[in-house]
Amino acid sequence: MTLPPPSFGSAGEHRLQQHMGTAERAARFYDQQVRPCLTPEMRDFIGRQSMVFLATADSHGECDASFRAGPPGFVHVIDDHTLAYPEFRGNGVLASAGNMTENPHLGMLFVDFTHHHVGLHVNGTARLYSDAGLRSLHAGLPVDVAPGRSPEMWVHVSVEEAYIHCSKYIPHLEPAPRPSGHDAARPKDANYFTGLGAALGTRHP
Repeated sequence: MTLPPPSFGSAGEHRLQQHMGTAERAARFYDQQVRPCLTPEMRDFIGRQSMVFLATADSHGECDASFRAGPPGFVHVIDDHTLAYPEFRGNGVLASAGNMTENPHLGMLFVDFTHHHVGLHVNGTARLYSDAGLRSLHAGLPVDVAPGRSPEMWVHVSVEEAYIHCSKYIPHLEPAPRPSGHDAARPKDANYFTGLGAALGTRHP
């Protein structure tokens, strides 16, 4: 069976599909699951999420995985082609945002571990804006995204493809109260991680 060229996916994945004999199965997935924009159901799902995993790479293809969290809906749906989320003051490394200045391609993975056990992949291109700069373009941005914290910048995402992650292997997690007291103490220096590595049986240089 000869299939038309797929509209989604990389050349590398298509070559591997041919090699592994999965091209027809993959073509059905692209046709039935992958969308060039956010559906109403996807928009509603994002509006309920309090965390997202990020994938970025620099201009050399060196990758970085990161995590963002906030109140439900902190990733703001502007329209079916556009998302925005705030970057707050952190450790000052700016690894993800720095990658975006070299390579705008961004992968986002939202996962609901507690209720519907659904994941949502959103891939697109990112652009950084100041708070005032993005508000001048999109006046409907939420004003108090995280009480007591002001965005240092916003990441504006132009959606190129979105698709649902199979729920079959998403684990169920029970929400629990945030630890307090000694258990909530943050590690202050590298000695913590050296001790943790020793406890886990790993070696450190």
